[in-house]
Amino acid sequence: MTLYVVGDVHGHLAPLTGALREAGLLDEAGAWCGGAARLWFLGDLTDRGPDGIGVIDLIRRLQAEAAAAGGEVGCVIGNHDMLLYGSRFIPESPVTEVRTIIQVWALNGGQEHDLDRLDEERAGWLAGLPAIALVDDHLLLHADTMAYLEFGGDLTEINATLRRIMQERDAATFGRNTRLLFRRFEFLEHNDGVANARTLLERLGGRQIVHGHSTIPETFGVPPAAVQGPITYAEGLVMAVDTGISLGAPCLVIPLATPQPA
Repeated sequence: MTLYVVGDVHGHLAPLTGALREAGLLDEAGAWCGGAARLWFLGDLTDRGPDGIGVIDLIRRLQAEAAAAGGEVGCVIGNHDMLLYGSRFIPESPVTEVRTIIQVWALNGGQEHDLDRLDEERAGWLAGLPAIALVDDHLLLHADTMAYLEFGGDLTEINATLRRIMQERDAATFGRNTRLLFRRFEFLEHNDGVANARTLLERLGGRQIVHGHSTIPETFGVPPAAVQGPITYAEGLVMAVDTGISLGAPCLVIPLATPQPA
């Protein structure tokens, strides 16, 4: 039951399907062939790229196909997914004192073709995504931030709060709640990153945080074309997996080590 993760896809459907085939999770027809494997996406499915809705549709289809084969496909929500959702239903919700959510969406790579195709069924799927998942001993989340603790004191409460925010569509608060997941770099050394990582793991569980959101090229100075795998940092407590596909880096399907039985 190998566990794989994929960082921010940002609408790049063709590179994603190619990477899934290379990993042995999709066959040539694009159907799940990973058996009992588990595959988790770490949010930011949309914006910037050519087909964010196609990415959503692929993941939804693979969830059913993998489950039928004894496997699992999961996804946590990212800030861009919240931006798209908010722009569809409550576009005037304030994110800052001067910008609404649809303005922030547009400034951050929002694509009209994604917005036009986000219907109630797809939106309902987004609204049901967890913010965080604990899979084996990996704490899977989108953003490298402590802001998740502002939604609750444990994993169950955080996920319930985020789902409620999505379902209520409260224009007065949605934008500012989305803004919390724009925070980043809070596990880096100069930001007390090791202490932050330890605190989050103690509160929410797991041995290692695995996140997207902050690209490997922009965070660690790796040229996009040279990205070949994740970066582990904060004394091994944190793994960054956002390759920076919109910067020209490859889409990678990253296997995670699973705990061995005693």
